[in-house]
Amino acid sequence: MPENGNVGRVTATEAAHRALAALRAAHGGPVMFVQSGGCCDGSDPMCFPSGELALGEGDMLLGVIDGCTFSIDADQYQALGRPRLVLDVEPGSPGGFSLAAGDGLHFVTRVAGTSRARSRRSQSSWTAE
Repeated sequence: MPENGNVGRVTATEAAHRALAALRAAHGGPVMFVQSGGCCDGSDPMCFPSGELALGEGDMLLGVIDGCTFSIDADQYQALGRPRLVLDVEPGSPGGFSLAAGDGLHFVTRVAGTSRARSRRSQSSWTAE
């Protein structure tokens, strides 16, 4: 999995840190995130128990938050302009097979420095504001 010097390009809000702590406790260890490419479940990050999803050769590690890896397709990351991402939570159910961020919550990502979360519910574009 290419790293391309990008480890540390994702951070998290306090709400996301709290959700991660609860998930780690519930699952007995870390979880993993894979940033969705914006297809069926929009652009929400997908969250799984660590190691549950096999990553491809084109996936790269973007960072580690509280012991939990955050990966993204390298071509997608390049096309997005190599932004710094912020992991957060919003009300609503997670998409696909993603773990919830808590009761009635799902994880979202936004581009650092912008105020609106990038989720399938708020917008499908990744362009910076």
